[in-house]
Amino acid sequence: MFGNWRHICVDMQRMFAEDTPWRVAWLEAVSPQVIEVASRHSARTIFSRFCPPARPSDAHGMWRTYYEKWRMMTGEHLPPDMLALVPELARYCPPATLFDKQTYSPWVDGRLHARLAMQAVDTLIITGGETDVCVLATALGGIDLGYRVIVLKDAVCSGADETHDASLTLLGHRFSAQVELLLTEDFLSSDPERDR
Repeated sequence: MFGNWRHICVDMQRMFAEDTPWRVAWLEAVSPQVIEVASRHSARTIFSRFCPPARPSDAHGMWRTYYEKWRMMTGEHLPPDMLALVPELARYCPPATLFDKQTYSPWVDGRLHARLAMQAVDTLIITGGETDVCVLATALGGIDLGYRVIVLKDAVCSGADETHDASLTLLGHRFSAQVELLLTEDFLSSDPERDR
C-alpha cells in the first residue's frame, strides 16, 4: 500500500527535548507515536539530526547571523551529547540509521537522496519536529524530488501552535496532490508489513 518507504524521523534530539533555548514543549506529547513507528519499523527508519557548527564563524551567509543570535546553541557552548537522539529513540540505532545535517532541509547536499535512490525508495513517512521548520523543509524537498510524502500529523510538533497548524493546513491543502496527512494509528494499521 505504501510502496518502498522509509521513515524519516526529524530532529528528535536532546537539545529540543531538554532545558535549552530550543526546547519544544510538544515533543514529549508526540513521542509515543514516533516511538511506535520507529520501534515497529526500525530498519526502515532514518533519524535526521540538526547539527549546529562549532562557532558562528564556521557558518556561511545568513547562517552566520543566525548562529550569532543563537551562539549558546553552537558547539563551543552546547555539550556534544545534546545532539544525540532522545534515549527512547536512540535504542533503535542500529538497525535505524542516523543522518546529520547542517540546515533545516536534509536534501541540500544530495547525500540522503542518493542513499534513498540506491534503495529505490519512493515514499517518505515523516515524523518529528518542528512542523513549521525542519519537518516542512523535509516534506517540501521530498516533493521536489518526486517522493510520495506522508506526514503523520499526530507525530509531528512545533514550539508554536499557530504555525504548526498552518503548516499542516498548507501541506494538506496546497500540496494535496503530493502530500498525505495520516494519523499514526491509521498508517500502522494500513501497512501490516513488519521489519524482517
